[in-house]
Amino acid sequence: MSPDAPVGHCPTDYDRPLGEGEAEDLLRCICFKTGPPRTVGVELEWLVHDRDRPRIPVAHDRIDAAVAAVGALPLSAALTFEPGGQLELSSQPADSLMACIDTMATDLAAVRAALGRLDLVPVGLGVDPWHPPRRLLHEPRYDALEASLDRSGPAGRAMMCSTASVQVCLDAGEEEPGPLGYGRRWQLVHLLGAVLVAAFANSPYRDGRPTGWRSTRQSLWADLDPVRSLAPPGRSAPRDDWATHVLDAPVMCIRSDEAPWAVPVGLTFRDWIRTGAPRPPTRADLEYHMTTLFPPARPRGHLELRMIDAQFGDDGWLVPLAVTTALFDDPEAAETVYRTVKPLAEIAGARSAPRNPLWIGAARDGLADPELRVTAATCFEVALEALPRLGASEAVQQAVAVFHDRFVARGRCPADDLPELLAMPSVNAAPRRSVRMREGKPAHD
Repeated sequence: MSPDAPVGHCPTDYDRPLGEGEAEDLLRCICFKTGPPRTVGVELEWLVHDRDRPRIPVAHDRIDAAVAAVGALPLSAALTFEPGGQLELSSQPADSLMACIDTMATDLAAVRAALGRLDLVPVGLGVDPWHPPRRLLHEPRYDALEASLDRSGPAGRAMMCSTASVQVCLDAGEEEPGPLGYGRRWQLVHLLGAVLVAAFANSPYRDGRPTGWRSTRQSLWADLDPVRSLAPPGRSAPRDDWATHVLDAPVMCIRSDEAPWAVPVGLTFRDWIRTGAPRPPTRADLEYHMTTLFPPARPRGHLELRMIDAQFGDDGWLVPLAVTTALFDDPEAAETVYRTVKPLAEIAGARSAPRNPLWIGAARDGLADPELRVTAATCFEVALEALPRLGASEAVQQAVAVFHDRFVARGRCPADDLPELLAMPSVNAAPRRSVRMREGKPAHD
């Protein structure tokens, strides 16, 4: 989902000054909306490269042409372009895993065809391996974001302009305790999330050189800001924990009708409410403030899992979507995987993700870490057992099985294949699998 996409709201009193207690109540109500998990969504970010010369940056006018061409398509998904020219497709909530996959696959086929006519391709890598950050979009939001993140170092510009991901969106869960309860799912996010980082790590290069990280993208997000990219500390109930975290997080910017927007230093949202300066904040400001926080998982009525690197290949994206959905939404799988990942809490320790030892090790070592390798193998086996119960097609099950055999069972992740891939004249010269979703067997290009 685009970082400035609004959270749903009721327009009544939307622009009225907001009180501190009212803000806390709103955060508790709108961020964990409970009910049986029924819907799933995915947000896919792609780097955009020249089809035959990926090491040459795409000129600004060609990105403009791509924006116009893709923007004219009748897509089901919402389309945005990120500050560095990355393309993002955000699906509508679907009532099943297969409905989400089929709809997104149709949209992606149209997008690839439109880009192909311009000799461009969407590339699934967590970080651009060749090009330094280059901001193409100049809007007040991005000007403010850059100014704010620059205070903490260069990671912010790299995140804005050089990274891409697969973000899985799932319902928050049931009010009652149990494998599908929202409290259990919130715990699971911050343990299983590290396993997903390791299994799908796909960004070991930056500026043409190895970085020492399997997921350089995750290392960049961890370095963004002292607070903005952290998960809540987990010391209280999820709703209270998240409300406190949001109100005590620094305000990135104060929007106005004129640019540039103010970028305050050290002003938390709670402080802003209490002082009312330079103007009293409103509910609209609170909801916007939440979009400027970038934890590994963000509750926005649903759960937005943000930790997975973009995956190469036409259909690489569907594997993390299928695996994550199976492990969260199938009750039997959710119970098993929770018991499987619970011991990882000892490795994580007291620090918040993604700056604790568990998450740092996952981003640096991928599945070369022996404990993460064993845990990931179990998680994939559980997911493969659950996918038929969720109605996944044989082709999707096969795609997950192939990924398991190629990477997880061998203690490897996609980053371990990239030296060979990047040595090719074009990333797109690599062999690709194209899964036909509804057929019984996967088809190969």
